[in-house]
Amino acid sequence: MQQMNCYLFTIRYLGFRYSGWQKQPHQKTLEEMIHKTFRFVLPDREFKLLGAGRTDAKVSALNGAFELFLKGDPLKMTDDLLLTINRNLPPDIEIINIININQKFNIIKDSVEKEYLYLFSYGGKNHPYSAPFMTGVLDELDIELMIRGANLFVGTHNFKVYTTADSEGKRLTRHVSACAIEPNDFMHASFFPDTSYALLIRSEGFLRYQVRMIMGALFQLGRNALSLADIKASLEPDTDFILNSVAPASGLHLRSIDFDHKE
Repeated sequence: MQQMNCYLFTIRYLGFRYSGWQKQPHQKTLEEMIHKTFRFVLPDREFKLLGAGRTDAKVSALNGAFELFLKGDPLKMTDDLLLTINRNLPPDIEIINIININQKFNIIKDSVEKEYLYLFSYGGKNHPYSAPFMTGVLDELDIELMIRGANLFVGTHNFKVYTTADSEGKRLTRHVSACAIEPNDFMHASFFPDTSYALLIRSEGFLRYQVRMIMGALFQLGRNALSLADIKASLEPDTDFILNSVAPASGLHLRSIDFDHKE
């Protein structure tokens, strides 16, 4: 029986032209692109890829991860390996690091905490080049009210309002360890507006669309279409609150994933 080798890859990518991570028929996805690259770099080798989560279409990652299961001989862990893989990936995907991991490591279960970053501006039309990185809200927003609203999501809450209907049966109560809006000091470009903001949110795990629906609610709060009392009510377990606003995906970036039991 051939031995199984396991590796954790740290990755960053611009998700604007991809239909998310997971392979889908007739769609360009990150998993498909990476799988094709490994098929070329590791010809005639049997392998499997497993992502740390299913990112939505157009969502990017500053520090994402995936696991490689490789049968047979182990990889030769050299700088040339990293260079060869990156040379064959498209320019909007980059492998940052590779480490050999224990076979007991589970990239899903051993993810301790994730942090997402959502970039936005308001009050005017952004330069078109900003579109892959940042959402531009044309309306004026009450940013101070949004800052207060973001803090309401910190703690353990039922997030059934902040996910899709197909999440029925999943654990809807999640603990958010941090949620704050602050000036954008995380990403800069000459074509970004002079003033922009970032929502930072950390949790042990997120439901589908959870961050984008939280951002959507905060946009509505900033427009005075929702109140702080509405936000509080939406987090109650027995709420009948309905939220219809989902922020665009292209402003969302996976900033970090903390893992346990890698060794």
